[in-house]
Amino acid sequence: MDKLIYTAMTGASHVLQQQAAVSENLANTNTPGFRATLNTFRAVPLVGEGLPTRTFVVDSTSGSDFTPAAFQPTGRELDVAVNGAGWIVVQDADGKEAYTRNGSLQISSNGVLQTRTGLNVLGDSGPITIPQGVQVTFAKDGTISAVPEGPQAASVSAVGRLKLVNPPAEQLDRGGDGLFRLKDGSAAAVDAKIEVVPGNLEGSNVSTVEMLVNMISLARKFDMQMKMLQSADNNAKQASSIMSIAG
Repeated sequence: MDKLIYTAMTGASHVLQQQAAVSENLANTNTPGFRATLNTFRAVPLVGEGLPTRTFVVDSTSGSDFTPAAFQPTGRELDVAVNGAGWIVVQDADGKEAYTRNGSLQISSNGVLQTRTGLNVLGDSGPITIPQGVQVTFAKDGTISAVPEGPQAASVSAVGRLKLVNPPAEQLDRGGDGLFRLKDGSAAAVDAKIEVVPGNLEGSNVSTVEMLVNMISLARKFDMQMKMLQSADNNAKQASSIMSIAG
């Protein structure tokens, strides 16, 4: 009875947490470069005096799905997709390095290259500034060139280069803002082998069908846990009734 109550109670609680993770994945099916969150269950003994037999279930985020997604041509000059493994380096809200696959970029009013959420995109020497009155082009190695509009259109100058990194997947951790960082808090080294594809965006690698199936499965698991709790409650009531008759 003791094991049943604790396992069912914690199981139901963490099923709800898994449903929240699946809902987040579903909400980002159209987010460029999004990586699906993976969740698993694991049984953990409850350590404490007088409770040696109790166990409970914990929802564990086992990581992220780093499977590449398909490219979507946009024709937009400020859209880039990372070809194969690799990440675009941005500056997070705390001023530290973070990594994203979302290459939908924009130029701020101050001429700084940013993500659509307003984070500065970093180059080899810091944030990248784009001159006014130019057209921007990306080379496959991440080099950004500016082509002046008007009579001087034949003049091309490099204004920076995207900082592209490729740390091992097991060393990455997703933050609450959806950006990835190294678990030890350090900055990843530049990888000159990474290439980008201009005029394209990488789609989300979330499978809508798979997430919907997972949501239905989790709903059934929650119902099962609740039925187990109801069975435990009924057993306790019947035991109390028997004890009353026996007394």
